[in-house]
Amino acid sequence: MAERSIVSPAKRDLRIDFFRGLALIFIFIDHVPGNLLSSLTIGSFGFSDAAEVFIFLSGYSAAFIYGRAMRERGFLLVAAQIWNRCWQLYVAHIFLFVVFTAEVAYIAQRFQNPMFAEELNVANFLEEPHVAVVMALLLRFQPTFMDILPLYISLLLLFPFILWTIGRNRWIVLALSVALYCLQWWLNFDVPAYPAGQVWFFNPVAWQLLFVIGALIGHGGVGGGLAIPRGRVWTALALAAAAGCFLMGLSWKLANAWPVFPAILLDQIWPVDKTDLALIRLFNFLAIAYLAAVWVAPDQPFLSTALARPVVLCGQHSLYVFCLSIFLCVIGQLVMVQFDYGWTARAAVNAGGIGIMIVTAWLLSWYKDAERAAVRTNGIPAASDTRRV
Repeated sequence: MAERSIVSPAKRDLRIDFFRGLALIFIFIDHVPGNLLSSLTIGSFGFSDAAEVFIFLSGYSAAFIYGRAMRERGFLLVAAQIWNRCWQLYVAHIFLFVVFTAEVAYIAQRFQNPMFAEELNVANFLEEPHVAVVMALLLRFQPTFMDILPLYISLLLLFPFILWTIGRNRWIVLALSVALYCLQWWLNFDVPAYPAGQVWFFNPVAWQLLFVIGALIGHGGVGGGLAIPRGRVWTALALAAAAGCFLMGLSWKLANAWPVFPAILLDQIWPVDKTDLALIRLFNFLAIAYLAAVWVAPDQPFLSTALARPVVLCGQHSLYVFCLSIFLCVIGQLVMVQFDYGWTARAAVNAGGIGIMIVTAWLLSWYKDAERAAVRTNGIPAASDTRRV
């Protein structure tokens, strides 16, 4: 899960941990069907959702950490470290796949509900496991909830070359990324998946643009990245864009509200494609991200409060918390779909799931702190004295 630090210590930006932790909680909430709390997540305030938050922050934090390392230690060492991280993510994904499919298959058999396996896209595994396992190892078989780690792995594989180029000419990287994004929309290229006829839910050819934008901004922390423009005009534009997307998104959820907007808007932005990162999704997220960067300072006192601490801890242990949340999503879906306990079940699923995620993050943080204390006291090497990306 973790990366050994090969760079000089730097003050941690708690904003990254907080918003990444918030995204993980939102992902859990949004993945549980019939969850009324979904109306409070970022996806209900426009066209983008927690997936954009996760990928953007992944690019930002990777560039911030590895950018400094590449400057101090060179390309080869940092490339090896990044690819080692890819291997760790790959192993985590395969482990998650094995446990996830076993969990879903058991529930489908235990409750005699084959539709449960269908809904979570595990039916093909039950029909031809020998093929499904190979496809999973090739990252082509992606059951429901298990599509974002393959995207992250694919983006990180090429990141050493992206990072090296950013250090020399950031505008070339941005231009190539935008060109690739536009070319994808022109050629309609998707990454094939299993079973035949399916594609990756997150197209890395499109989503690389958001990852690269995050990396370009994150690299600014070590010099050579993109600086965020400041000023009332920029803030007003971002606020207007975010508000406009919110109103358009809301109009689709309210009966007879759409005619308020010109019909031409519907022709231009519908459908709001998530697989290929529709431009309106990217536009909406960047507006929200700008407002968050301007309004939430790195030294914001709230980030150090007891209220924010659980969310920050989830963000600091994102891989563990994410994998755990996938298992909890399946249990939550079982409760919501198989049983009908009304408000009691909904409250229990939300409180229980989020609570388990927070407690797990707290235990991981406690263990890491205990190891570091042992190093200071006895000189024992700490396996978890690491940075996370």
